[in-house]
Amino acid sequence: MAFLLSSQRYRDLLRDVATGTSGSMKNISKGALRSLPIQFPSPKEQTAIATVLSYMDADLAALESQLTKTRDLKQGMMQELLTGRTRLI
Repeated sequence: MAFLLSSQRYRDLLRDVATGTSGSMKNISKGALRSLPIQFPSPKEQTAIATVLSYMDADLAALESQLTKTRDLKQGMMQELLTGRTRLI
């Protein structure tokens, strides 16, 4: 909704329905705001978007898991080096 209302088209629509004389203090009535058309993707497109987002969530979870493992490995290696159990030559 925020993306939609911040688009140029909707900013122009909001400017057209705004009332008041001050440029910085315009008012928009609830009725005028409710009368603005809102376009939604078709159900088929919404399903496709949701599928892609689900795959992205799974990828992000895998990457976060990999990052956690890598950080733990780094921490272990640093402990080895700082305690002197492992020496670099």
